[in-house]
Amino acid sequence: MLLLALAALSLCAGLGLRDPSPPDEPRFVLAARDMVESGQWLFPHRGSQFYAEKPPVFMWMQAAAYEAIGNWRIAFLLPSLLAALLTLWLTYDLAARLWNRRVGQYAALALFVCLQFGLQAKRGQIDMVLVAMTTLSLYGLLRHLLRGPHWPLAWLGLFAAGLGTVTKGVGFLPVLVLLPWAAWWWRNRATTSDAPHARNAGRWLLGALCFVAGAGVWVAPMLWAVHNSPDPAFQAYASEILFKQTGKRYAGAWHHVQPFWYYAQVIATLWLPGALLLPWLAPAWWRRLRRGDRRFWLLLGWSALVLLFFSASPGKREVYIFPMLPALCVAAAPLLPGLMRRVGVQRTLLVYLLALSLAMCAMALSGLLGFSEWAHRLAAQRDIDEATLRTFLAWMLAFGLASTAVILWARLRRVGVAAVLVTALLWTVYGLGLAPTLDADSSARKLMQRVGQRIGPQAQLGMVAWREQNLLQSDRHTVDFGFKNPWQEQWNQAGPWLLEDPQRRWIFVLDKALSPCVDSSRAVEIGQSNRNRWLLVPGGAWKKDCRTPAFNAEDGESP
Repeated sequence: MLLLALAALSLCAGLGLRDPSPPDEPRFVLAARDMVESGQWLFPHRGSQFYAEKPPVFMWMQAAAYEAIGNWRIAFLLPSLLAALLTLWLTYDLAARLWNRRVGQYAALALFVCLQFGLQAKRGQIDMVLVAMTTLSLYGLLRHLLRGPHWPLAWLGLFAAGLGTVTKGVGFLPVLVLLPWAAWWWRNRATTSDAPHARNAGRWLLGALCFVAGAGVWVAPMLWAVHNSPDPAFQAYASEILFKQTGKRYAGAWHHVQPFWYYAQVIATLWLPGALLLPWLAPAWWRRLRRGDRRFWLLLGWSALVLLFFSASPGKREVYIFPMLPALCVAAAPLLPGLMRRVGVQRTLLVYLLALSLAMCAMALSGLLGFSEWAHRLAAQRDIDEATLRTFLAWMLAFGLASTAVILWARLRRVGVAAVLVTALLWTVYGLGLAPTLDADSSARKLMQRVGQRIGPQAQLGMVAWREQNLLQSDRHTVDFGFKNPWQEQWNQAGPWLLEDPQRRWIFVLDKALSPCVDSSRAVEIGQSNRNRWLLVPGGAWKKDCRTPAFNAEDGESP
């Protein structure tokens, strides 16, 4: 339990010490900030346009956290942190109820040491909250199916699945656990009395209504507002988020296209060190499945269905299979006490921990002592100054040395404890040192401060071909001309806007999106951020009576 407390503290480390950073954090905070400022919570905005790629539930949480705390640096990370702590508790309690408290502790610690869990707990993204909801849903359904009947928990699980669906479209996945449950019952129908009797149909119908109620938290008022609005933009928003961003995104993905086996490499990397135990876990799981242990049938059967579901879609991202991880940790937990006594398992974990620690030491020292140019090349791409780079490398070295000391203390006999301590060190150093050190560069705060100083406090700023972090970090009210609009359309609005007051107005623009209607000799190179170069265009640089042609989005050149 002390190790679990330490794990929770390491996840909290660094809360409030950094700003939102790409890829997704600035986008969600922009939408949440607009909700707070405008009072419009049903239809999230990204600048002047609707943001129709994700439902607003996660942004509601961030906005509500800000209303309660009044600090965006804390508010944007708080939902993920609380979701991570809830997921740890649910994992512990489910395993404890299916087996015993010791198994519950192993389950929670196994989840904590997997790299992807900490990465998502430390990010202001939807996925950690989604996993908390899917784990809560699975928790309610499994307690009903394996330790029930417990209909209130089943209804809670179905409500959580519905709410998860309007948090991110795949929140319905826990309902699939009913398929391995039905398969187990069919396999053992001759010897079991635990049958899905017809008399429970009404209760399952009530469960379906609970699912609809969870989804209806947002869908119902949104559709009502769309129905009562004459603005076609509202209908377009509803069509995109309910159809294009769900079924079409799954069946005919237009980005993140990966091969069928893509998730094998995700498991082999982001699920370390847990993935290293699969050669021992897989045969033990198979033996328990053959014996007909319902707990493993449901946990592993559901996980297999989730993996198959996402593998079948052409569009794949590493976070998509993240909801599987808590269930697999629960399934692994009863086997871990025995496995951790095996010399082969101990040596495997020790090699992993040493590789992680020594690699961090080697990378840090090579950068600090000038043996390798990798750090300086990376710093040049992101416009990171020398002092910031050295501080970042010093934190890396501190983690490497501290974790090496832990490993030397633990050796083989306490390698499981070492895995927890090294992971806690990793997330503590990340939260207190690594992320805050790079914050001004990765969040674009330094770049936008430079923009504000260059144009002066009285100037007006517009943006073309911008990124969410630029708008979020701007020090004044900023005009945008659409985020998804083609560059040509953005410039055709920005040009007349500049001419209305050329002495006071400026355009902030991506270098490769510079319009031929701009006198390029008067454009000001303002710096780099997130591997992109940015320019400032003064109003006087716009050529009158010029209309921007269509751009090639790949190279910024007109056709």
